[in-house]
Amino acid sequence: MLSEISRLIDLTIRGMNKDPHSVLGMHIVDGRVVVRVYNPHSRSVAVKDLHNGRLYPMERIDDRGFYQLVADEPDMFPYQLVHTTLDGVTYSVFDPYCFLPTLSEYDTFLFNQGNHHRIYEKLGCHMREINGVRGASFAVWAPSAKRVSVVGSFNQWDGRIHQMRMLGSSGVWELFIPGVAPGDLYKYEIKTPSDELYIKADPYAFHAEKPPQTASRIYGMDDYQWNDLDWLERRIREPIFDKPVNIYEVHLGSWQQEPDPDPDSETGFRGLSYRQLAERLVPYAREMGYTHLELLPVMEHPYDGSWGYQVTGYYAVTSRFGTPADFKYFVDKCHQNGLGVILDWVPAHFPKDGHGLARFDGTALYEYEDRRKGEHLEWGTHVFNYGRNEVRNFLIANALFWFDEYHVDGLRVDAVASMLYLDYCRKPGEWIPNEYGGRENLEAVEFIKQLNTTVYQYFPNVMMIAEESTAWPQVTAPVHEGGLGFSHKWNMGWMNDFLRYVGMDSVYRKHHQNLITFSLMYAWSENFILVLSHDEVVHGKKSLLDKMPGDYWQKFAGLRGALGYFIGHPGKKLLFMGGEFGQFIEWKYKESLDWHLLDYPMHRMLHNYVKDLNHFYTGEKALYEVDNHYDGFEWIDCSDTEHSIVSFIRKGKDWRDMLVFVCNFTPAVHDNYRIGAPLDTVYNEVFNSDLEKYGGSNVVNERPIKAEPIPWHGKSWSIVLKIPPLATIVLRPETEKFRGLAAEE
Repeated sequence: MLSEISRLIDLTIRGMNKDPHSVLGMHIVDGRVVVRVYNPHSRSVAVKDLHNGRLYPMERIDDRGFYQLVADEPDMFPYQLVHTTLDGVTYSVFDPYCFLPTLSEYDTFLFNQGNHHRIYEKLGCHMREINGVRGASFAVWAPSAKRVSVVGSFNQWDGRIHQMRMLGSSGVWELFIPGVAPGDLYKYEIKTPSDELYIKADPYAFHAEKPPQTASRIYGMDDYQWNDLDWLERRIREPIFDKPVNIYEVHLGSWQQEPDPDPDSETGFRGLSYRQLAERLVPYAREMGYTHLELLPVMEHPYDGSWGYQVTGYYAVTSRFGTPADFKYFVDKCHQNGLGVILDWVPAHFPKDGHGLARFDGTALYEYEDRRKGEHLEWGTHVFNYGRNEVRNFLIANALFWFDEYHVDGLRVDAVASMLYLDYCRKPGEWIPNEYGGRENLEAVEFIKQLNTTVYQYFPNVMMIAEESTAWPQVTAPVHEGGLGFSHKWNMGWMNDFLRYVGMDSVYRKHHQNLITFSLMYAWSENFILVLSHDEVVHGKKSLLDKMPGDYWQKFAGLRGALGYFIGHPGKKLLFMGGEFGQFIEWKYKESLDWHLLDYPMHRMLHNYVKDLNHFYTGEKALYEVDNHYDGFEWIDCSDTEHSIVSFIRKGKDWRDMLVFVCNFTPAVHDNYRIGAPLDTVYNEVFNSDLEKYGGSNVVNERPIKAEPIPWHGKSWSIVLKIPPLATIVLRPETEKFRGLAAEE
């Protein structure tokens, strides 16, 4: 029968020892120093005493590569291992098995509880100096694994060399490896309960190989000096709700491209780097009048065709466009130029790629075990197990990570509806009701509430935006009031109705005017963002410009008028790239936007129109100060279905900040169109989508329009206007000439 130590040595060699540190490294046994090493790639190993330089040759006690030294020394001493390889090469290293754990019991306690909000500072790979020795600590959660090893470019990808130890019953495996350096590649080799070997990328890695390669890369996150303190301090002071929010949604890989020198390139072109985007996209967005950039997911993902929505590296900014420091530079440049940065974030599901989170330790670790809860059948992905503490911790800490490490200003949480409903895209029998027999995923609901509560605990006034496509109540209400706690919600109902309306021939619009008026029935129920997003210009839906009916001129006029209505409607704004200059074809993620269209007059004039419209929006308090309350909006007339014309008033906090919008959704011109006037004063046309400089027919109200004491639309006064075709016009009342009773300020 083997002695206990012989048994442990055998288990270590066979990769079955969950605590290799108990055998390997330096120990005191019966009053003498014992050092044990396992390395099958070494022909011989010696121990070098760093106090006196003495070399102690080690005895090879097992032909499989196990060495031992029993030294007549009563006390431990600092040492290095001197290896001679099978090829005769000699090198010296510090022993990985002589270092204490880099996680405390409190760390693992909080993680297992689901409350370690900065677990990314502990799990994953971190460059460290311990007792004067430089190296990297590795830690990963794999509770069902029989063995976990770090494999990489520094150990010939051999899982026998750097076996990790499990810290108690936490399920966390840990090892400090001296001598590894930033840029080294690594993964985890995991022996599953069924004795399979999985090779997994690090779930907490900060950097990775450029796809299609999948290894994680050692990276230190302290390599950038930020210059956006003024921006961050202002963000803390100023809530976003009464500020202009005009978002330019961007897919970084296809916004602009340059020739790709790689002969194996599929298209011959590649996306710009983060630093190139900082020098091109940032000034462009600022000049165009946007306040924020929203980026389709920049987290590492293996498949370009997922647009980033199938994430494998939640803590790693994609290496397609540069390093983490390069992306920090991009965000920093945005802030220095007055632009906020919102990232699309995907806590709803993850792909089944072998190197990713799926069946991470051979079991359903991050996902639900039951396929009826654990798979998105439509997307072919796994659903996160929101009932597991460590999974919630992984996701909530990840949200905090992007605010903490990258200074972003908001997360747009993708596919919230798929999280909330157990029967989302499932047929009867394909889903499991909750404990009360309902279809709500109660675990996901609690996760979302915990997520938003925790984010706002650390980062007040950032944006947490829900892409939620159902009528779930109180999505943007505070958690303590029974809501989900998001700051904003995409207005998917408005988007669908609006695009259906503007996409139909104008002759039919009079029968469907409710499509552009119904949204005001629920506009104050949530803090909405009006979105004309990437999802609406792909998969045969046509580009925004091509959705417009009519001939060439009418398409441009229709889009200009529709965007004018879009700016006037209550809610923050979002427009996907290409819409601002009339991209004619659908968005293609592999190709650049068609910037050459700006060489054509109508596209160039549309581009100038959107720029002027954006600046008009950001310069008018009436358009953004009171977005989420009926005090900021008033219908003048929404019932002129025969002419497909709507008119309304937008108001700021100060009654003098007032604008009148008139939107004509047909090609007809009206020379004497009367609308009710809110004030007895003079009105000036301050914006008109039909101006000649925008490509329009130049039907304008050149002179000030004086209100007449003719009751109309429930008002005591009215004005007569020229209404251009397929256009939006905006009037400003001269409040200093208002002859009514003084309003309270």
